[in-house]
Amino acid sequence: MPLALLALAAGAFGIGVTEFVIMGLLIEVGGDLGVSIPAAGLLISGYALGVVVGAPLMTALTARWPRKTTLLALMAVFTLGNLACALAPDYGTLMAARIVTAFAHGTFFGVGSVVATGLVAADRKASAIAIMFTGLTVANILGVPLGTWLGQGFGWRATFYVVTAVGVGAFAIIAALVPADRTPPEQTRFRDDLKVLARPAVLLGLATTVLSWIGVFAAFTYIAPLLTRVAGFDERYVSPILLVFGAGLVAGNILGGRLADRSLMPSVLWTLAALAAALAIMAFAMHSQTGAVASIFLLGVAGFATVPPLQMWVLEKAHGAGQSLASSFNIAAFNLGNAIGAWLGGAVIAGGLGLAALPYVAALAPLGALALALLSRRLETRRDNAAASFCPQP
Repeated sequence: MPLALLALAAGAFGIGVTEFVIMGLLIEVGGDLGVSIPAAGLLISGYALGVVVGAPLMTALTARWPRKTTLLALMAVFTLGNLACALAPDYGTLMAARIVTAFAHGTFFGVGSVVATGLVAADRKASAIAIMFTGLTVANILGVPLGTWLGQGFGWRATFYVVTAVGVGAFAIIAALVPADRTPPEQTRFRDDLKVLARPAVLLGLATTVLSWIGVFAAFTYIAPLLTRVAGFDERYVSPILLVFGAGLVAGNILGGRLADRSLMPSVLWTLAALAAALAIMAFAMHSQTGAVASIFLLGVAGFATVPPLQMWVLEKAHGAGQSLASSFNIAAFNLGNAIGAWLGGAVIAGGLGLAALPYVAALAPLGALALALLSRRLETRRDNAAASFCPQP
């Protein structure tokens, strides 16, 4: 695998810390800014919605730019946005800064996925995407627990100052290692690129991605309260347990990439089924501290095992000029799932069902995603059979 993939992973690491670290700091941010835990959780939803809105806008803005230039510009937005988060004087300003920072997210991963698959042979494309997304998983193993520890010990603003420094470093690494475009991006009108979203297979892939990550984030957004108030852990154990979740993400990411390289559609189906099962197990396991830790690792494995297959599925169905746009939209779909999941989790808590009910509700979403994926496979089989029936017989 080329070193350029490690540069993409470095950018993904910085973005991953920004997106996920707030989950371990909900109590600190809420206390400092005078808002409730569900309100603090909306900072995750705000970021995710920023990705959803920013992905098509930034992709359209940078469509004619060289891809390396696009990646560097997005890292600059990310870095300045994190600095604004660190300096935010109140909840509203912090929310606005999070949304601005999120504008870089979708297009970075969308363009980065296209760049990554162009650097390797055809039978390694999903693994190349997985290597880039390893930055996200390492962010959860190292960045999020360290950021949580920093925030608890020195204030949550210190975490965002450190993430700003990470952004500067990632910018330098991308500038040094990612090669200049061998061929310029295909010059097409954005209106023509949008046609890719009219393909049923692409739309089903995007919807499947949304549903799968509603399930992940309905539970994971409130992982700190789940651990402290349901499983009975002291707050100081939250960071070490997040390391366990991060280890699961790494394992799942590698597993998902390898499975997708071998057989794409079966990997989509099996990983979605595994995610639903992991959430169902979590609902029971959270009442035991040992079981809680084991179930969080399992959630990490099952959750991120879906990412390379789902991203590769959309890329494969969006072949052609609209590939970067479809790729960015799928990243937006992950984050739309994050936003809805965070909101859904807060609604479950506020509605009186309680923290313990979160995994039960969350498990329903990947089951819906599995149903959509099965529908997509059935439609493709029907289309292939219809095409075969028109072929002349020898």
